[in-house]
Amino acid sequence: MNRVRAKKNLGQHFLTDMTIARRIADTVDACPDLPLLEVGPGMGALTQFLLVKNRLLNVVELDQESIAYLRSAFPPLRGRIIEGDFLKMDLRALHQGRPFVLTGNYPYNISSQIFFKMLDNRDLIPCCTGMIQKEVAERLASGPGNKAYGILSVLLQAWYDVEYLFTVPETVFSPPPKVKSAVIRFTRNQVQDLGCDETLFKRLVKMVFNQRRKMMRSSIRPLLSQLDAERKCQGRDHTPFLQSSVMTCRPEQLSVQDFIQLTLQVSAEYGE
Repeated sequence: MNRVRAKKNLGQHFLTDMTIARRIADTVDACPDLPLLEVGPGMGALTQFLLVKNRLLNVVELDQESIAYLRSAFPPLRGRIIEGDFLKMDLRALHQGRPFVLTGNYPYNISSQIFFKMLDNRDLIPCCTGMIQKEVAERLASGPGNKAYGILSVLLQAWYDVEYLFTVPETVFSPPPKVKSAVIRFTRNQVQDLGCDETLFKRLVKMVFNQRRKMMRSSIRPLLSQLDAERKCQGRDHTPFLQSSVMTCRPEQLSVQDFIQLTLQVSAEYGE
């Protein structure tokens, strides 16, 4: 069968180096015995190596040309190809609600959305591996004090241990992307409860990183104003709260635990 045409609107870059494909597929071995879900298999570069692991494998693919190719090239996938958009899937209907490993050569244009969906389903996904843009991988694995450290770094590291595994050059793709890629792995940590209001935690992290060049005392003010309005307590004096030492820091200097503690302090400010 003819090769699949890479479609720019789907962010398709097909991996052509099978040694690297095998290395990526082998990253799922850190989470043995669980079923696998591969996102965006394309022409099956990873799929062929996942199939031989003798684990239940489903693949989800949006591109009809790729689906036709997979059906022809990989008969063992019969009944295991989910046609559709991963971002719209009900993951709880998959594998009878059992946990599974998420993997794939993820489209660069939706990789962050994929990881937000993983966070929303973290009880189902104890392990996630795959290839994404190198710059994004560095951001997700970065710790406090690093310029790459940001919203997704904090939100993901609150629930997962993040490992930057290895870099992949542009030359092993067809068509080659304009950027390097990297393989990353997320493994669920032992945290079951952050000990604070998770919705407020996410809101706070997003708010302050949207003004990451400012000190915390400035970047957190819009959130406090919003909370004042929501609780009908405009004009509240936040001066004592804003005088703590953490307020002289910038967002990228704070650890996950710092953000949890700050969320608790904001809650206490409003008597919650």
